[in-house]
Amino acid sequence: MSAAPGIEYVGGVGRGDDLAAFLREARPDVLVDFTHPSVAGDNALAAVAAGAVPVVGTSGLADDTVDRLEAACGRAGLGGIVAPNFAIGAVLMMHLADLAAPFFDAVEVIEMHHAAKADAPSGTALATARRLAASRGTVFAHRQPEKITLPHTRGGVEGGVAVHSVRLPGVVADQEVLFGLAGQTLSIVHRTTGRDCYAPGVLLAVRRLVAEPRFYRGLDVLLGLRRPDGLAETGR
Repeated sequence: MSAAPGIEYVGGVGRGDDLAAFLREARPDVLVDFTHPSVAGDNALAAVAAGAVPVVGTSGLADDTVDRLEAACGRAGLGGIVAPNFAIGAVLMMHLADLAAPFFDAVEVIEMHHAAKADAPSGTALATARRLAASRGTVFAHRQPEKITLPHTRGGVEGGVAVHSVRLPGVVADQEVLFGLAGQTLSIVHRTTGRDCYAPGVLLAVRRLVAEPRFYRGLDVLLGLRRPDGLAETGR
């Protein structure tokens, strides 16, 4: 990503480094953050204070943290984005699931990530479940068996959408949205093979936000697939 046309990489920081000093010395136009939800909000606010656009791909940020960041960007006249997933294929997977949601009685989300991922479910899976519930307008059917011999086997439930999290070494970030209706199922799957899957979405955000002082909550809004009010651009 650092070799992309029109992008000059001025440096990076890791755990234990002095972010404030880096921002003062390097004076970047954009700070890209893929860290941990315990520090990503503070990192982004520090970037805004230094005049840098925050591009945040760290999932698990609290809503009030995103609210504070959006307000800070507005005061500074900067653009910014917080996206649960920068993989363009994952964004399209959620968009296609939105289109299918009104036509099915039940749906479950199965997400798989590397063993070191800090949060469960992933920000993408949680965002998917909430969007599916909103797209359908009524709660999906979620059947519970008469006897559960292992607690939480049926997953966590958001708006009738069961979410199952798998954490395994060897996995990067995969998600399946599995719809069910009498006599049929529909599966919408996004799989990744490496972390370079995030680069095209990040580069798109960097280029757009340097030129446009607007705050985005999700790459799908930036791509024009969803309006800021959460409605899809399909007219539904």
